[in-house]
Parts: sequence; C-alpha cells; structure tokens
Amino acid sequence: MAIGTKALAPTELDSFEDSRLTEELRKAKEELFNLRFQSATGQLEAHGRVRAVKRDIARIYTVMRERELGIRATPAPAPVAEAKPKRSHAKKAEEPTTTETAPEAAAESEETK
Repeated sequence: MAIGTKALAPTELDSFEDSRLTEELRKAKEELFNLRFQSATGQLEAHGRVRAVKRDIARIYTVMRERELGIRATPAPAPVAEAKPKRSHAKKAEEPTTTETAPEAAAESEETK
C-alpha cells in the first residue's frame, strides 16, 4: 500500500513532461525541508507525511532516471497554439525596403567624396 500524494501516482507521473517533473521535485523537496523544520521545533503533527513526501521524491527520481535510460517513454509535448498577430486599424506608411535604399546610399556616398 503506497502512502503518498494521490496526485503523484506513478501512472500520473508518466504523463508529466520533464519540466513539470523537475517542478514537482522542487516542490516536494521544499515541503520535506519544511516538515523537517517543523519536526525539529516540535510543531509537526502528521509524522507520516515526512515518509510520504520522501516516497514522492523517490518516485520522481525513478521516473526521471528511467526516461534517461530509455526505459520509460517521454510524453510528446503538447502542441502550442500559435498566437495570431493583432491587426491594427491604422495603416502603416510604406517604408522602402533595404534593396531600394542601397543604390541611393551608395550614390550619395560617392557624391560626398
């Protein structure tokens, strides 16, 4: 029987991307630090929570290592919807392109010499 965070079940961890796994690992380590601090000061009420967080950390490390070794498949990244450029109502004045201005700039520099 696994004690731990219900949101971090091994099947749930399979669907997380690597960046999300590292974020969950950071959160779990922070929580473990806080629990140890509470334990040292005598304020900890749920002693089983320390064990559960340690197991969550171990699960995350296991999934990360298995992906490194190719045992577990990394989930395909979700397609990102491209942001459409905003249309403005004001028309911009047409600016000359760089190919049109290059001969004119060359002619001006020759005249100044």
